Amino acid sequence: MGTTLSDTAVTGIGMISPAGIGKDANWATILAGAGTAASHESIARHGQRRPIARVPDFDARKTIGASKAWRLARFVQLAIIATREAISDSGIDLDAIEGSRIGLVFGNSLGGTDTFEAATEALLTEGAEQVSPMLVPMWMPNMVAGSLSIEFGIQGPAHVVATACASGTTAIGHGRQLLREGRCDLVVVGASESALSPTTLAGLANMGALVDPSVDATEASRPFDSQRGGFVPAEGAAALILERDGDARARNARVYAHVAGYGASTDAHHVTAPRPDGQGLQAAIREAVEDEAGLALGDIGHVNAHGTSTPLNDASESGALHALFGDTVPVTSIKGVTGHPLAAAGAIEGAIAALTVYHGQIPPTANTSDVDPAIPIDVVTGSARPLDSGAVLSVSAGFGGHNAAVVFTP
Repeated sequence: MGTTLSDTAVTGIGMISPAGIGKDANWATILAGAGTAASHESIARHGQRRPIARVPDFDARKTIGASKAWRLARFVQLAIIATREAISDSGIDLDAIEGSRIGLVFGNSLGGTDTFEAATEALLTEGAEQVSPMLVPMWMPNMVAGSLSIEFGIQGPAHVVATACASGTTAIGHGRQLLREGRCDLVVVGASESALSPTTLAGLANMGALVDPSVDATEASRPFDSQRGGFVPAEGAAALILERDGDARARNARVYAHVAGYGASTDAHHVTAPRPDGQGLQAAIREAVEDEAGLALGDIGHVNAHGTSTPLNDASESGALHALFGDTVPVTSIKGVTGHPLAAAGAIEGAIAALTVYHGQIPPTANTSDVDPAIPIDVVTGSARPLDSGAVLSVSAGFGGHNAAVVFTP
């Protein structure tokens, strides 16, 4: 690996997902390769019995406060918990930084779908007077940035990016740019999604994207497996604190990893299906690796893949990875544990990639026991492996053909 050290340090991590509440709980569950999907009555009463993956034992009234929680959609509640942990984990005092020098870039795709569906039901069954006056500010995707800025006193640029399931990775890249341009001295990046509402799930099911309801729930998400049949929809949020490396070291901060490169592209192919030859994803990966002087494709020692457990994505993505790295670089998809948290996926996977660098361990791909013979890559299965090389690539893709990739180094 080249000697150039990235100027962007990850000094704080917060996570909340089906794998647990808090980064340590998430890391332990993902490292153990334990599936989290289950059937839930909240959607079964609408005739849907496909497995989903929800955050366990989450009560926003206790963690955020009842007076505040009722005014916030669940995707914002999750974002607050993740960001609160990331800030605490970083050990930084935000009050010591000029508020206008703190930025925020968060990913979200669908906003408060549960809030909107509840309001629609109230309108149709009880009349317009019963629609909450908080409907619009709770439903709007931008409110994850607005609410986080209010909660934590962030007065610099606060943006929401929406590149579907690539949103979290896109947010990391854009946040890094705010630091590099000198616009901010600290940036909170991440993503949040909670769209496990009946109408959203029905649309995904009718599209053919979701796993068949007949499979065992805990083993339903099986990325790259010969028996994969669709993704398990999930929810979650992750936040990372980005600082300039010099600033982090000046305050003796713990540095989990460095963001050494970011790349993005668009397939220009289809609204939901990935480009079969993976050329768009390859372009994003090449840009991410070449973004930092001294890095090359041969420096990548592990790939945290998008790996949705769908026939099309896993085939296209694995083909792209093989074209760039052959079959020698170990590849993991953590969606065997977490399911697919849509816009939040890239943020959660980026956080896990940073922890992979920090701990020197590669998590396994849960539920994958028979890698599809047509998948020409080295899928990590069974148990964790040591990370032999320090550079970790995290890859995301989304509806509309969005591709994003970010490289983490020690």
